[in-house]
Amino acid sequence: MGLTIGQVAKAAGIGVETVRFYERQGVLAPPPRAGSGYRQFPTDAVERLRFVRRAQRLGFTLREVKELLALGADPDADRTDVRLRAQAKIDDVRKKINDLNRMLAQLVRLRDTCHGTGPAANCPILTALNGAED
Repeated sequence: MGLTIGQVAKAAGIGVETVRFYERQGVLAPPPRAGSGYRQFPTDAVERLRFVRRAQRLGFTLREVKELLALGADPDADRTDVRLRAQAKIDDVRKKINDLNRMLAQLVRLRDTCHGTGPAANCPILTALNGAED
């Protein structure tokens, strides 16, 4: 016996609309309908959705999650393939951390130029942002 969309959503800790979204995106196969007309998801759909959510929390995009799922289903895929994707995500996260650290340093420098008193129009932060180059 399969699970209804509500049961799958609850067991996976997501909303029904999220299940439908993943289905539309091809992460979850459309389930067959039971004689009652209700769609019946296989029980392994819950674990698949949990996998998707865990991977997304680690920063993998939906496209990357689909690639990981495909690797897991491919009998010819090697752990090296999975490891390379994990390393690419690590590199991406490190780049984002570096970018955020750079932004933080610039914001701190800007904040330190402002004494916090006087008219906002003369605030050195606004002055710097008005003249800042991208």
